[in-house]
Amino acid sequence: MKRAVPVVVLSIAGLVPVWRYEPSLGAATSTPEAAPTPSASAGSASGTVVKGTTIRTEKGPVEVQVTFDGDRITAVRMLQQPNHPQTTAAVPKLVAETLTAQSADIDTVSGATITSEAYKESLQAAIDAKGA
Repeated sequence: MKRAVPVVVLSIAGLVPVWRYEPSLGAATSTPEAAPTPSASAGSASGTVVKGTTIRTEKGPVEVQVTFDGDRITAVRMLQQPNHPQTTAAVPKLVAETLTAQSADIDTVSGATITSEAYKESLQAAIDAKGA
């Protein structure tokens, strides 16, 4: 019993910083909807632009806009995304993988699984719409 009290007190004291932790948003000061993705404007002036469907998730809506040059994906822009730090960090990774893979067959970003899955679904809808 003499050890139980200090163990409980120290355990709670050790967990307080974890409970209070808020991930850094970095230098971004605008809302995620207004922030362009790293290659959002590349090729947008001379390509076919197609919107994906809006996917509703428990975190918020996800919608992409894809720019094609012929059959090649030249840019992806998030039109809607959840206002969440993990989503903000995941979007550039998802866009980079899309530009490399040239398809919706990309890896899910750890920590942003729901957004990643919705992104891939909206992206595939845009790719399918382009082909139709």
